[in-house]
Amino acid sequence: MLRPFSRAVFGSRRALAASKQDCNGRFGISRSSMCSAAVKRVGTHSGSFHCDEALGCFMIRLTGKFSDARVVRTRDPKVLESVDAVLDVGGVYDHARDRYDHHQKGFEEVFGHGFNTKLSSAGLVYKHFGKEIIAKELQADEDHPDVHRLFLAVYKNFMEAIDAIDNGINQYDTKRPPRYVNNTDLSSRLGKLNLDWMDPDQSAEKEDEAFQRAMSLAGKEFLDSVWYHARSWLPARSVVKKCLEERLNIDPSGEIMVLDTFCPWKVLLFELEEEMKINPPIKYVIYQDERSKRWRVQAMTVAPDRFESRKALPARWRGLTDDELSKESAIPGGVFVHMSGFIGGNQTYKGTLAMAKAALKL
Repeated sequence: MLRPFSRAVFGSRRALAASKQDCNGRFGISRSSMCSAAVKRVGTHSGSFHCDEALGCFMIRLTGKFSDARVVRTRDPKVLESVDAVLDVGGVYDHARDRYDHHQKGFEEVFGHGFNTKLSSAGLVYKHFGKEIIAKELQADEDHPDVHRLFLAVYKNFMEAIDAIDNGINQYDTKRPPRYVNNTDLSSRLGKLNLDWMDPDQSAEKEDEAFQRAMSLAGKEFLDSVWYHARSWLPARSVVKKCLEERLNIDPSGEIMVLDTFCPWKVLLFELEEEMKINPPIKYVIYQDERSKRWRVQAMTVAPDRFESRKALPARWRGLTDDELSKESAIPGGVFVHMSGFIGGNQTYKGTLAMAKAALKL
């Protein structure tokens, strides 16, 4: 696994990327074509902005090739032709020329690696530069296997939703309207940074300032996602993988896993079961509750977003506590079993393991 990361370096880089001013002193955003030839320029469209180009512009400026490049917001084809990279405008996707639009007819590019959502301009930038960006932020080798794991995890848990929302792809295959409105996602929050139609100042300068705030918001959340996955998700993945590999030492069925270090495990367990081709799948996970220090046995659900268990704890145990549970289960030290049978507890590890083993047979 990658070594622990120092956030001090990361923090200074984020501040630089978010606030670096261009030669006109306007936060790296300009509509002017006059600037030092040494400063590269990234073009995107003027007018109302969306999450994908704001994030794409932020990310591309973290690369070696376009480090702190000046963002030029325009729809003038001549200006766009003259800049070094173009995002979300121009009708061309050509990585060799650093053109990253996704609106043109026939565009069907996806991230790959099992993901089939059509990419936005941000997704295109991430597909081609994501590994480099992650490796630089973490000060790691781009070819390190953990960098590749993070590259995929950040796409799955952060980037793909931005691609889907920008391309108008529904999260669920249904014609029924949603049960509630959710305007709290990043794309929605960033969209609110556009100039209000009631604002008397609709100048290009005011619009560019709003776009800078959008870049900073999108960039902060992107880098937060990178660091969450590096500092929390990746170590947790190692813990769960090790515990899965040792499951046969716990019970010959291979259907009980003991989590020897408590960490976020549920989603990771589903992912690793598929990756490691675990069969039969895990039915129960045993762990020690960090607050009460008592042991728990939790039934695995059929899917990460479902409540139904693969094998709930026995019906005759459900709703019982303490002595009643110990008597009914014939296992000393019983604490409780939830009415739904998804979780139960015992005072000791030995008792909890006995509950899991008995539940498998009942």
